Amino acid sequence: MAFEHRKYRPFTPIRKTDRRWPDQVIEKAPQYCAVDLRDGNQALVKPMNIAQKQRLFDLLVKLGFKQIEIGFPAASQPDFDFCRKLIEEDRIPEDVTIQVLTQARPELIARSYEALKGVRQAIVHVYNSTSTVQRDQVFNMDREGVKAIAVEGAREVKRVAESYPDTRWTFQYSPESFTGTELDYAVDVVDAVTEVWRPDQGQPVIINLPATVEMATPNVFADQIEWFCDRVARREHLIISLHTHDDRGCAVAAAELGLMAGADRVEGTLLGNGERTGNMDLITMAMNLYSQGVDPLLDLSGMAEIVDVVEACTEISTHPRHPYAGELVFTAFSGSHQDAIRKCMSKRKATDEVWNVAYLPIDPKDLGRRYEEVVRINSQSGKGGVALVLERDYNISLPRWLQIEFARVVQKEAEITGGEIDSHTIHSLFERDYLQVPKGWRLNTYDLHRTDEGVTARVSVGNGQRTELEGQGHGAVEALAAALEAQYGIRVAVEAYDEFALGEGTSANALACIRIQVDGKVYSAAALAEDTTSSTLQALLSAVARCVEAQAVSQKAVV
Repeated sequence: MAFEHRKYRPFTPIRKTDRRWPDQVIEKAPQYCAVDLRDGNQALVKPMNIAQKQRLFDLLVKLGFKQIEIGFPAASQPDFDFCRKLIEEDRIPEDVTIQVLTQARPELIARSYEALKGVRQAIVHVYNSTSTVQRDQVFNMDREGVKAIAVEGAREVKRVAESYPDTRWTFQYSPESFTGTELDYAVDVVDAVTEVWRPDQGQPVIINLPATVEMATPNVFADQIEWFCDRVARREHLIISLHTHDDRGCAVAAAELGLMAGADRVEGTLLGNGERTGNMDLITMAMNLYSQGVDPLLDLSGMAEIVDVVEACTEISTHPRHPYAGELVFTAFSGSHQDAIRKCMSKRKATDEVWNVAYLPIDPKDLGRRYEEVVRINSQSGKGGVALVLERDYNISLPRWLQIEFARVVQKEAEITGGEIDSHTIHSLFERDYLQVPKGWRLNTYDLHRTDEGVTARVSVGNGQRTELEGQGHGAVEALAAALEAQYGIRVAVEAYDEFALGEGTSANALACIRIQVDGKVYSAAALAEDTTSSTLQALLSAVARCVEAQAVSQKAVV
């Protein structure tokens, strides 16, 4: 068969019984290096032009990134030109360090320094692949031959840097495909490189350990990082950096566990754009820290702008359920989710310092999102979501029995249309099925007279040709019900009745909801008015009107 799993072999993890990283907690943000303009750009079908690069660079600076890899100037003229533009037009803030990538080849290293001429500070990132598959099948070289490439590259990086003494240089080395490299050999190569650079004598050095291809589960990667950090020479003088890819869908998890295992720095891209399945998503990592109460050292509050700029520069759409950034990431359609969100939000006070809302790991407002986006209604929604929309947008609170009943109305509409039901449509349905007063049944005037025997209600209904009703009962509802029973020859049983005072700033101050039963059939209505008595009487009139109209239609059908 074509789908044949037996041609693959499981990754062999290292045997490590002394691991400490599982007990670690990330309590501070790592150093970040955004590689959108290099790694991210190389992954695009249509690479960014200079204007797009400048726009994305400016966004990264605005968000708070202090290290930004801007390209591969020795291998690309547009990258070279962009590097020169940033330097010559003084577009690099004093607290931002740009980084360029180069292979460990003398002519490419020299060209990289040429591109960086005049920069205040920069990271020169040199790499060569050290993995077994690359050594055996790409370079046809043994361990010593590949290590020699790294050492000669390190020497050249150091030699050429001496020609530019006015720049503060940081050297960075990556044993590319670190995850596919024997760990003892990776340590051997890195030690040989740092023997040239001597970070212990003051030269800033970053050792970047790339999961160029994600080959195993994140815990295995963490073991590799901890093993490496325990054995590499001059560890206290090195910044250990991670560069994880998302081949197995675990780039963020691998980077987080790698930090727990001893790394200091991470490289990644906004929204995870990168080769194959992508790079580690810097937004997801930073927001994961934020959700745990850790300062991410980045300002991601304008998420809409971030998404807009990244999409415009990469021409890649953001998945609507992308963590933190997607259009629908905080949106609940499920009825049970909506109900839980509504109840939690109703209990929150303005003075609450800690966010604790079901199904919302962070407050959407922190990212510039509106609460209107949180609950949206379709055929999967339930009473809680419908009720929340009415409360949020129209200040209408429904009793539980009416929430259940009205949710069925909305669900039926959603099933008919086959899509989402917006707030305006929900309100229109409530208006149509509950608030709308049947013709000729609007409350005109009323007079309630209380005695020891009870309440006498005199009610005038309709405009123009009016109907005068009078009845007695223990209260206003019972008295009007008695009058209606006498007028129409029916027996009215009030099954549920609730009234609510509305908030300030509305023309109506009271909402009444009522459900009656007549001859085994249920009729419901609601009414808004300036006072609770008016709304209550109108709700009862509207419910009975629906009954009378239904009976008239039924009789006409029989005839």
